[in-house]
Amino acid sequence: MTGIPKVGRSKSSAPADPRGESHYHCESCGADLRFAPGQTRLVCDHCGHVQDIPAATGRGEAHLREIPLEQALRREMPPQEMEEHRTVSCPNCGATIELQNGEHATECPFCATPVVTDTGTTRLIKPQGVLPFQITEDQARAALSKWLGSLWFAPNGLSQYARKGRRMTGIYAPFWTFDAATRTRYTGQRGDAYYETRTVHTDKGPRTQQVRRIRWSSVSGQVARDFDDVLIYAARSLPPGYVQALQPWDLGALEPYQRDYLAGFSAEGYTVELHEGHHAAQAEMIRVIQTDIRRDIGGDEQRIGSMDPRFSAETFKHVLLPVWTAAYKFRGRSYRFVVNAQTGRVQGDRPWSPWKIAFAVIAALIVVAAVAYLKR
Repeated sequence: MTGIPKVGRSKSSAPADPRGESHYHCESCGADLRFAPGQTRLVCDHCGHVQDIPAATGRGEAHLREIPLEQALRREMPPQEMEEHRTVSCPNCGATIELQNGEHATECPFCATPVVTDTGTTRLIKPQGVLPFQITEDQARAALSKWLGSLWFAPNGLSQYARKGRRMTGIYAPFWTFDAATRTRYTGQRGDAYYETRTVHTDKGPRTQQVRRIRWSSVSGQVARDFDDVLIYAARSLPPGYVQALQPWDLGALEPYQRDYLAGFSAEGYTVELHEGHHAAQAEMIRVIQTDIRRDIGGDEQRIGSMDPRFSAETFKHVLLPVWTAAYKFRGRSYRFVVNAQTGRVQGDRPWSPWKIAFAVIAALIVVAAVAYLKR
């Protein structure tokens, strides 16, 4: 179909579905719509029709509502903050994938394991925010190919295999964000360095040298810090190193949650419960507080004897962040890769080429032998 695509307006929400699924039908031909990365539109792949996503009340993270943490930990969430999801769990990597548009079977986007679903539903905390996809599948594939090409000793065939139009899956990964005000009393010791001159005896006679010593003194005090959006991955399908490598995320670009943004993409349900995410967030906060204490103690070295962190005004959000995933089987081995769909950062299984490694070892041995021969 040629010509300028028709532009319409999407409905304010998807038609209701008792199983919590979202259906987005083209106003022109009735086919399913998908969200267009980097835009605020839904696009029909069948006829090219475009429908705008209606603007939410307010834009950006500042307009996302924070939920009181204590209320949620007591399981006293209001009904409007919960929603039903039809999900299936991958038996291989443990990912929990939401099913859309009447699906009854799917393939895990993280490890390519075929999974068949039952028809049960799960009641989960509804996301407060979503970070829309910014890069397209083609851009993600290009970033992956470039990353593979930059790796030493990676098999050439895998990069070519990935480049040849192999499909990637766009998926929204679940995260918790936590806010807190903290006040921490501490005790410890401050170490101030000084130097003593010492005489040592050597084969060439006596010599003097400066020896570093530490003078310790007891200290106590209090530090305060407010934390905003401590980010915790709310699933277990990706290794922690992968999640860390995808950072940073610009959470200032979060939009109030609308299911329109999920059109054409998968969504991973959270498997790290809120209380688990809270413990992980507090552990990260404490690491930062320890740095604050050491800075407050001052001196050349510091020892923390005790600390009593107090947390208040704790709130949280459930947000969805965009990731392109690929799982390839190449020469009998499985490889999986993830791409930050906001920035294009790539992380994945590190492939090795035994032939390249063998040639490098042989070349190194030849160089060593040549150097040894020339030194004779």
